[in-house]
Amino acid sequence: MCGIVGIVGKSNVNQALYDALTVLQHRGQDAAGIVTSHKGHLNMRKENGLVRDVFHQRHMQQLVGKIGIGHVRYPTAGSSSSAEAQPFYVNSPYGITLAHNGNLTNVEQLTQEIYAADLRHVNTNSDSEVLLNVFAHELALRGKLQPTEEDVFAAVSKVHERCRGGYAVVAMITGYGIVGFRDPHGIRPIVFGQRHTDEGVEYMIASESVALDVLGFSLIRDLAPGEAVYITEGGKLTTRQCAKEPQLSPCIFEQVYLARSDSIMDGVLVYKARLRMGEKLADKILRERPDHDIDVVIPIPDTSRTSALELANRLGVKFREGFVKNRYIGRTFIMPGQAARKKSVRQKLNAIDLEFRGKNVMLVDDSIVRGTTCKQIIQMARDAGAKKVYFCSAAPAVRYPNVYGIDMPSAHELIAHDRTTEEVANLIGADWLVYQDLEDLKDAVGGGKVKIEHFDCAVFDGHYVTGDVDEAYLQRIEQARNDLSKTESNSVNEIIGLHNN
Repeated sequence: MCGIVGIVGKSNVNQALYDALTVLQHRGQDAAGIVTSHKGHLNMRKENGLVRDVFHQRHMQQLVGKIGIGHVRYPTAGSSSSAEAQPFYVNSPYGITLAHNGNLTNVEQLTQEIYAADLRHVNTNSDSEVLLNVFAHELALRGKLQPTEEDVFAAVSKVHERCRGGYAVVAMITGYGIVGFRDPHGIRPIVFGQRHTDEGVEYMIASESVALDVLGFSLIRDLAPGEAVYITEGGKLTTRQCAKEPQLSPCIFEQVYLARSDSIMDGVLVYKARLRMGEKLADKILRERPDHDIDVVIPIPDTSRTSALELANRLGVKFREGFVKNRYIGRTFIMPGQAARKKSVRQKLNAIDLEFRGKNVMLVDDSIVRGTTCKQIIQMARDAGAKKVYFCSAAPAVRYPNVYGIDMPSAHELIAHDRTTEEVANLIGADWLVYQDLEDLKDAVGGGKVKIEHFDCAVFDGHYVTGDVDEAYLQRIEQARNDLSKTESNSVNEIIGLHNN
């Protein structure tokens, strides 16, 4: 997962882009980048690190321009180099910069096509650079000195024909405008909105609506699957459906974990969806363990707090904050290595003994992926004096790899893969464990006022909505990850060199 933003303003947009990326920081903590355009000249700053560390005053002063895009990236295997930081740039045609959230599943084929047929060079291991070159090539084929909106939408249509996978994109065409588009399945989120100023209307495209809210933009809507929005430098906004057979199948894991609870995705308020997740979990506990002896429900901060609160209300037991979180430690799920995750849990959370001592505690988390974090947290609860420790996951068991932009590519890393619920409970040290049922999760997210019929639930059920992911593909990904892990002791430059040869 990554965070993307694009703004067409009436004054310098550097501060607004910075603020938006700060709001989207939960989507990526590995690298950040901003590029602006001023009188046909591009100003770019990107580097590894948090937004606050990448951009200093001297950088902000150089990022002049009324139009720009930004990106925050989370770490994935083999992409720890600042060379992988986005936005990416290609000079032909016009000068195009691009920021991307997601993952292309046919990137190997596209890389070969780009070199052999499009006569373009890809300089990094990032599929985002591949996507940029596909878009740039298709736009160049239109053969226009000055691209029209028809040319832009035609190029996006060709991207949809050639690229497979999940992707939400913002791209800036120097001197002309910004385009945002979403894959034909709508797997990754993207919204756009506007705000009125004394100088006129400004427009913003972002991964989540919360970025618009904080900057005073009003949400217009989500981009539909396969749809593109093009905003010229002068402020003309046009949308167009660019895919032949779009079908909305958003990533349901966004609602469980990735998104902020105050965001609205595909018309669904994440906060309300997580409340309903808690209700469904409580109902399952009451069905399966009507004589439970839970004394207190304690969330593992922060994502699970909403579900845990509603679960406690429905069960009629106390809700307590039993862990204090160090907010200066990053999200453990998106840390690059297992060792880093293990080390960070104790630094990140500290138990309040009073809430655990002598009690039967139900811990609630949004999901269980590798099991590393929850195992340590359960032990922390026991060390704090809990009599029994039960564990509840607001999501079903994560049993399959994700290939659409979440760093869970290897099945053997997933604690629930080929294991029963009881086996997972034993491994993490819980007295018993409750997973959300998948149908209940779908109903919690898509069963409100806004009805969503299809989701990407691949991490739970192994069904990949793009239809091009088979066992051979998953094995190639796992092998590539293993090969990369063997080179982790090498320098970043050596790693890049291996993959560019």
